[in-house]
Amino acid sequence: MASLFFLFLLLLLPLVVVLLLLAVIVRPRPVRIPLKGRHVLVSGGSSGIGFALARRAAAEGARVSILARDPDRLRDACDAIRRDTGVDAAALAADVRDPAAVARALETVGPVDVLVCNQGVFVPQELERQSLEEVRFMVEVNLMGTFHLIKAALPAMKQRGKETGLPASIAIMSSQAGQVGVYGYTAYSATKFGLRGLAEALQHEVIMDNIHVTLIFPPDTDTPGLAEELKRRPEITNVIAASSGGMKADDVAQKALNGIKSAQFVVPCNFEGTMLSIATAGLSPQRSYLMAFNEVLGASLMRFIGLCFQWNWFSAIEKWHAKKKRK
Repeated sequence: MASLFFLFLLLLLPLVVVLLLLAVIVRPRPVRIPLKGRHVLVSGGSSGIGFALARRAAAEGARVSILARDPDRLRDACDAIRRDTGVDAAALAADVRDPAAVARALETVGPVDVLVCNQGVFVPQELERQSLEEVRFMVEVNLMGTFHLIKAALPAMKQRGKETGLPASIAIMSSQAGQVGVYGYTAYSATKFGLRGLAEALQHEVIMDNIHVTLIFPPDTDTPGLAEELKRRPEITNVIAASSGGMKADDVAQKALNGIKSAQFVVPCNFEGTMLSIATAGLSPQRSYLMAFNEVLGASLMRFIGLCFQWNWFSAIEKWHAKKKRK
């Protein structure tokens, strides 16, 4: 019996050592981002995840601004936020592709404490068949639009942080298609993968200003954007995308807001997203030593599971092409 106990301790000791080491080395350090009484600006805030997130932030006592292109939809969203929370949200009509328009819009509402870059467009199609105009549109909205928002908000955000001493946040809405490439998502995935590089490098640049970057990876989400996407998504893409379950916009918003408040760098939104986050952790920042422990221990297993997913996807693609040839 004593020998079994001794063997158990020998097996447990390396895990304890790894856990203690991770508790020392994980960076950045844990921090909480307060929302009450602070200015939260959400782009793409007139519908879908952005609207749900803005409404939840308002319910927690934040001063909310929402930015989108359509003034009518912005007005409707502000009315809904007021009705649901009693908070008068500011409506900013601007196209994120226009840096001057974004800068003017942000000047009207003052410094931002929590910037949520949530805007996004998706036109699914095989690259060979897709026009470069559509590719450029996605790059300009999803990727360049995020640069424009951050560039416009950052100087005042830094100055406000110096004055208040409170931590600030820049949250970026990516996608599970920003963790793994999928058939029909060539251009879209490129824009969403780009956001990860932006976020990782930006966190290095702003950490000493007490600004904390959060990168959110939702799956297919029940939004007006998804409804439009499904109208032209390739058939095989639907088969592959079904391997990760969909979510409601409000559920994604809750996950996202919790991640922002706890300053998580990576915020997965469902079980498959958590597996993807472990599999793709790489050199990303990690505040939680417990999550880092899961990443260290789970990397090999997640790689094997990832290979199984790829086997399934490539098999589905082969069968789909074989079926097309028989027609």
